[in-house]
Amino acid sequence: MRQPEGRPKVIAHRGSNESEAEHTLAAYLKAIDEGADGVECDVRLTADGHLVLVHDRRIDRTTNSRGVVSTMTLAQLDDLDASAWKRPWADLDDEVELPERDEKGVLTLERLIEVVRDYDRTIDVAIETKHPTRYAGLVERRVVDLLDQVGWNHAGSPARIMSFSGVAVTRVRRLAPQLETVFLIEGAVSWRVARGMLMGGSVAGPGVEEIRERPRLAHRLRDEGHRIHVWVVNTPDDLRCCLDLGVEAVITDTPGRVLSWLG
Repeated sequence: MRQPEGRPKVIAHRGSNESEAEHTLAAYLKAIDEGADGVECDVRLTADGHLVLVHDRRIDRTTNSRGVVSTMTLAQLDDLDASAWKRPWADLDDEVELPERDEKGVLTLERLIEVVRDYDRTIDVAIETKHPTRYAGLVERRVVDLLDQVGWNHAGSPARIMSFSGVAVTRVRRLAPQLETVFLIEGAVSWRVARGMLMGGSVAGPGVEEIRERPRLAHRLRDEGHRIHVWVVNTPDDLRCCLDLGVEAVITDTPGRVLSWLG
């Protein structure tokens, strides 16, 4: 992953999701327009095997419908509005610019990659696989297959695969050892477990709260020379913590704002 000179990479968490609905094309287009170096997404498998960008197990919070992602087909998800919840009264305000239909629906990973590849600069795509899931390891296999299809299954690829599941990260390293992986760290994950995963070649992905509340972990990561990507960095204090630690990337809900703080 090529590093911008003098600063960490700024990765848009589910797009620029403070102002636009998370995981929608509108959120990702805004993040890229704001200058984000990359975008982050959560992926789940539909009942008919498509990779869609949805954080929760259910669609209730982020669409105008209800249901479990893994039991629904892509056709069913295609008909939903994934942005109305963000501004529920927007259609009553003549001054609010509403996103186009293709910018507010449930997005597939394939479509997101297609969009970012059209830009005249490299945009990283950080893909988080969600676990537990009824499809277990099939999620990682489908992600690797898609990256292979689009020519991104190689060393130095703009894509990297992340997970809180050590099993999932290990699976990716076995399926595609050339791809970059990130082991996400939060809560009760011990240093022994984290270090074991990182020794296998993964990037460390601690939450910013972990850095604040477990300074010993942060110092160990830094002192042992591990590459570090931190989520979710939304305040000047969060950013200062990351800069002090010398992190490689920060994942944020507000990429434009973080880039302005970085100067």
